[in-house]
Amino acid sequence: MPYPVVLSGARVTLDQPAESDVDQIAELCSDPEIARWTTVPSPYRREHAVGFVTSVVPDGWASDRVCTWSVRVDGELVGMVSLGDIHQHQGEIGYWLAPEARGRGVMSEATALVLAYGFAPGPDGLALRRILWRALTGNAASAAVARRAGFRWEGVVPGGAVQRGERLDEWRGVLLPDDPRAPAGDWPDVTFVQAEA
Repeated sequence: MPYPVVLSGARVTLDQPAESDVDQIAELCSDPEIARWTTVPSPYRREHAVGFVTSVVPDGWASDRVCTWSVRVDGELVGMVSLGDIHQHQGEIGYWLAPEARGRGVMSEATALVLAYGFAPGPDGLALRRILWRALTGNAASAAVARRAGFRWEGVVPGGAVQRGERLDEWRGVLLPDDPRAPAGDWPDVTFVQAEA
């Protein structure tokens, strides 16, 4: 049964976002790239961050359906990572990162911690048998993280994503417990090039 847990790596600590993080979350989620590639409200306001911290995150853990962590480097919140839509031994990973933390391997380390927790059996994890990655087509930065984590390419799903009421095409990848945690070689070239705005 999931409950809020803290995961620690060499550089990152994953814990639960607190009310003291509200202003930082609101500032980061105003970044155009986060708005472009995720489903966070846009424009993002402080009340959205308050609701996220006080309701969305704790309700997700309490329901056993969504585990959300803040990503911290040297104590500073620089992003979020989650395992959501948990049911029938499957979950879906999602993440976003502050501009200044990108390109440094921060999310790759955070993702590795979350995947290890998601697949771990018994009281030390969720014992998932399948973890799904989804991103809007063109999100090469997200694809790079998933590819490094070992996700295998599943393809393009036309109209598979919903962002602020609009149906958009999405990329999908999948990872199973015994898959190698090394870059999968089956990803198409288009996933290596960030789409222009």
